[in-house]
Amino acid sequence: MLSAPLVFYRKAPMKQLTMIITGASDGIGAEAARALARQGHRIVLVGRNREKTEAIARELKADHFLADFSVLQEVRALASLLLQRYPQIDVLANNAGGIFTPVRQSTDDGFELTFQVNYLAPYLLTHLLLERLIASQASVINTSSVANRLYGSVDLSDLNAERHYDPKRAYGNAKLEQIMFTSELHRRFGPLGLGAAAFHPGIVRTGFSRDPGSSMESVYGNRLISTFLATPAKGADTLIWLAGQGQERTWPSGEYFKHRKVARTNPQAKDASLCSSLWERTRLMLQLD
Repeated sequence: MLSAPLVFYRKAPMKQLTMIITGASDGIGAEAARALARQGHRIVLVGRNREKTEAIARELKADHFLADFSVLQEVRALASLLLQRYPQIDVLANNAGGIFTPVRQSTDDGFELTFQVNYLAPYLLTHLLLERLIASQASVINTSSVANRLYGSVDLSDLNAERHYDPKRAYGNAKLEQIMFTSELHRRFGPLGLGAAAFHPGIVRTGFSRDPGSSMESVYGNRLISTFLATPAKGADTLIWLAGQGQERTWPSGEYFKHRKVARTNPQAKDASLCSSLWERTRLMLQLD
């Protein structure tokens, strides 16, 4: 009796996607970049620290750019370079961010530092790349935080924290504003094929907010506490999952995720009118057309 010949099927190679990851010189951003590069994607690194960013770029043989999000002109210059270099952008991961000192600091652009670095700068970068992102049917992924529920309470009349400043509230507000931005991105441009997601990476053991004087130095800089925090690789897992699907994404756009699942947010993030108003107020603050 003759047996049927064995047939071997080669798995189709994964489509290579072009992914821009900000805050990619360390921590979650660097781990996500490594994992996505191993999947065969073209990774574009954006970092503030030259030495660290160049080191990751050499490791991954990846393109890299330097930009300080506390300077909006550097964000504009970055966007211009990205548009010149990449005709297709499949993923924009707005991962850069930070918690700063207990005393309110103002950038040269005139904005409260936490608000600008965590929310305004990513909003501006996304806006400047928006036509390219829509044409590419891209995913915009924002690294947020559970701080949106713990500390966030957005006041449209005081977005710049000029009347009241508290470092934890400023951070919680910025992370809540990222989620609201995600929701509004989906509402306005989801029908055109743009995907948008925000996620909480967990409390991660990285260099995040360890600088002396930081409002969260006692947590992130404490050796005992840090042993109980998640590793950067674990913190990057949801970002890797969201980014790696490309246009074939199975996750619902416009949502906030934790551990690859839709998670509960601050109720303000579900207020469509407030999200729309925040979008318009942000455009005015940035003097966008």
